[in-house]
Amino acid sequence: MSITAENLVWRIGSKTIVDGVSFSAEPGRMVGLLGPNGSGKTSLLRLLTGLKRPQSGRVLLDGNELSSLGARAVARRVAFVEQHATTSANLRISDIVRLGRFPHRSWLSRWTRADDRAVDEALLRAGLQDRRGDRWQSLSGGEKQRTHIARALAQTPTELVLDEPTNHLDIQHQIGVLKLVASLPITSVVALHDLNHAAMFCDAVIVMQQGKIVASGAPDAVITEALLRDVFSVEARVETSPHHLRPHIHYLR
Repeated sequence: MSITAENLVWRIGSKTIVDGVSFSAEPGRMVGLLGPNGSGKTSLLRLLTGLKRPQSGRVLLDGNELSSLGARAVARRVAFVEQHATTSANLRISDIVRLGRFPHRSWLSRWTRADDRAVDEALLRAGLQDRRGDRWQSLSGGEKQRTHIARALAQTPTELVLDEPTNHLDIQHQIGVLKLVASLPITSVVALHDLNHAAMFCDAVIVMQQGKIVASGAPDAVITEALLRDVFSVEARVETSPHHLRPHIHYLR
């Protein structure tokens, strides 16, 4: 397996935020992480990337324990796009994306052709190759999010972790960002609020409630009317087309 969580537990004081979470993300698959606010999604993502350490349990990358690899080795494999990632400096897009190469370079190493290729490929995949000289402050919300994803791709990761990458974007940019992530030939774990987007783009979904996984599997098997009612406290009708197995949710008043 590409990335595996085994019985992860993480607490703040006496409050358990992530409670015995176990799952495996298969190589090259897009996994959607769903759940109400406060269900532990962001904390779980930070455990998966090594930014937090669990009180018990472990994270494995291809069978190797994350805590034994070291921060630089993890950063060469796992890229994290945080929900509120930003910068106050008015840098060019290309300069921001170049920051993704830091895990692959020592303080004394020269910039190489391999670094240039990684940055060029990241800009191309994010659809920003013609905008590389544009300044950060001139970008739209969608372009800023694509820039952060391009920076993450410049790390040449095998796993990409994203926390609410479509938050605060208009619908056009939401779809564009998720299409980009779904098209990548790497493993991705993405926290999402929009259940229809998860059903549309994800190969598998994991649903969390109060720090625990309460359902996981293919979107058409997991996203049911009963789950929406019990976990998200909404009444909805879930429809699946006979020609397309992705479920679609119609929320009821």
